[in-house]
Amino acid sequence: MVVATKASNVLRDMTIEDLQRAVELSAEQSWPHRTEDWELFYELGEGIVAESEGKVVGSIMVWRYGGNFASIGMVIVTPEKQREGIGRQLMEAMLARLEGWNVTLNATADGIPLYAKLGFEPFATVHQHQGLAPTMPLAELRPGERVRPMGGTDDMLPAMYSQALGMDRDFFLRRIARDSQSVVLSRDHEPVGFALLRRFGRGRVIAPIVAPDLGGAQALVTHWLGAKAGRFCRIDALVGTGLSEWLEDIGLPCVGKVTTMVRGKPPQGSGAAKMFAVASQAFG
Repeated sequence: MVVATKASNVLRDMTIEDLQRAVELSAEQSWPHRTEDWELFYELGEGIVAESEGKVVGSIMVWRYGGNFASIGMVIVTPEKQREGIGRQLMEAMLARLEGWNVTLNATADGIPLYAKLGFEPFATVHQHQGLAPTMPLAELRPGERVRPMGGTDDMLPAMYSQALGMDRDFFLRRIARDSQSVVLSRDHEPVGFALLRRFGRGRVIAPIVAPDLGGAQALVTHWLGAKAGRFCRIDALVGTGLSEWLEDIGLPCVGKVTTMVRGKPPQGSGAAKMFAVASQAFG
């Protein structure tokens, strides 16, 4: 796909050769994404870039889940080309590919007006918590509860994740689990939640976090923060679950927030497990 826009910019499909420039674009926004993070985004999704005079000046990516949900992220325009409508051009081009899909994204305060004009409505809030992991006491586990490494018999976890989020994340979880350390929360020997830890940005991200209740989520987070005490960690916590307030109390501060918006039908989680922290703001 190559499209000439009104502003004499060209939109085209993102290729693997664009990833180094994509890293530079995110660095211009003071975003922490590494080359490896962009490579994972590209492996799991597809993108469009905007070119001006042969140089990539903007990007957008999308990830599809099942046959009805998709999430948009990494919408970036280089500072000197902002206010030229490139962000809107990228959004319109991507949305044209997603006709009939329910589309989510995470919006900063500056981005909300544009996304609202394109038909997006807010439905959730995510708090970004990050910093040096505090020293943690041993998790207070209830009788019959255990936090253990993920094992070969835990094939039900992708389905648990999909049910908690309300969209098909089976392939997605299996892929990111390859680059992650994973622990499972079990009660009376039955898996009821899990949390992954992987390299991302400035350090480690703990996500996704799926648990039946706040106590279970706290047990999972306590395990990982305790294991990484003194190292940089990030958790993107869903507001309304109680996790964000607890993270503040234990010393992992909230440094920003985004509004999750949807164009179409919002995802509806089901089942006993709930989402407490999303895989990253880019993936939604």
